[in-house]
Formats: sequence, C-alpha cells, structure tokens
Amino acid sequence: MRVTRPMLALSGAVAILALAGCGSGGKDEAAVPEAVTGSLEHIAAEAKCKPNMQTDADEIRQALCKKGKEKYVLATFATDRGQREWLNGAKDYGGYYLVGRKWVAVGEKKTVTALQGTIGGTMEEGSEHMNPGGSHNKGGHGGGSSSHHG
Repeated sequence: MRVTRPMLALSGAVAILALAGCGSGGKDEAAVPEAVTGSLEHIAAEAKCKPNMQTDADEIRQALCKKGKEKYVLATFATDRGQREWLNGAKDYGGYYLVGRKWVAVGEKKTVTALQGTIGGTMEEGSEHMNPGGSHNKGGHGGGSSSHHG
C-alpha cells in the first residue's frame, strides 16, 4: 500500500491546521475564516481597507490601514522565511500580530482580533517586556475601554 505516506502527510496537515486555531482562547474561535492569500491590495480589499503604502519593495510591501479611529499595519512578504525573520525582529517591540500566509497585520489587540474574523490568520503576541517605552507606538495607545471582553 503506497497510499499511506501521502495520507499520513495529509492528516498531519489537518491536525496542524486544527491546532493553529486553538491558541487565542476567545469565544468566537469557530468563526475564524480560512486566512486570505494574495497581494497586499487583495488582502486589504478583503479587510475593507484602502492601503496607504509605506514600503513597496521586492521583499516586503507594507501599508497603513484605518478602520474608523483604529489603525493597523498590513505587510506582505515575498517569502515565508522573510516573513518569519521580520516577525522575530518586530515581536521584540510587543504588540499583537495577526499572521497569515506571507502576510501580517499589526495593531492593538481589539483591532487585530476583529480583523481575524474577516481575513482569518493566527494571533501571535509580541514580547512586551522587551519594549523600552514604545516611542514608535505614539498615538496608538489611548487606553480605550475593553467593554467587549467577556
């Protein structure tokens, strides 16, 4: 039976996908759609954002998105390795990261959590203890209320 190896690989992938959605502990886990893929413009359109391009290079494309008063950064990457290296460096500054296939959205927890319900992805949290004061985050930390937390 030569069928076993591909079937094992397939069931392993399904198990990994099933585990990937279990990290956030939120009450709406079942509502997370499959992560979108494609160009920055396509992902932004799915997220109902008109991207304000900040970086347009071969390896990374990065734009600022606004949804009401909330802002987040949407970045797409040419390679998986480039994405992982960028994430490893960026997470030293804290923050919340919604991670999809060759894309990342970065913003406040409530913003990226809401975004996850639209474009999918997996939530990752940065190392806040590494943040020496967050001067690059000015304007994004207004306190706000967490009334949606249940």
